[in-house]
Amino acid sequence: MRAVVQRVSEASVSVGDDVVGSIGHGVVVLLGIASEDAATDAERLAGKVARLRIFANEDGRFDHALVDVGGAALVISQFTLIADTSKGNRPSFTEAARPEVAEPLYEHFCAALRREGIQVAQGVFGARMEVALVNDGPVTIVLDT
Repeated sequence: MRAVVQRVSEASVSVGDDVVGSIGHGVVVLLGIASEDAATDAERLAGKVARLRIFANEDGRFDHALVDVGGAALVISQFTLIADTSKGNRPSFTEAARPEVAEPLYEHFCAALRREGIQVAQGVFGARMEVALVNDGPVTIVLDT
């Protein structure tokens, strides 16, 4: 399981003309789920996201986590994060989990973040989405399980 975490001042996700999720201050999480991932991976990664210290303290140092600042998370499923580009120019997605496996794990990850006390907005699993965000910093961190 891989997450690209971007600190944002605001973000939204749309499907067609409809905004299906939006947040203010917090993080956008692009979540890729591999075929070997399990619920325990989703729990562990949600805990990392909730406690990742990427928000500044009074001295400007990264010292506060999402749970500390009361920020929200916009979680977008993105199987392309599991791409294998080691051979040729066309990415291979054979290691990405099939939708019937990935969707429950995506939902499990979101539920685990909520259990951490994080307000969670979501995209629509499997849909073509447009994500708009204002990257704060910019701060972007890649987390793997």
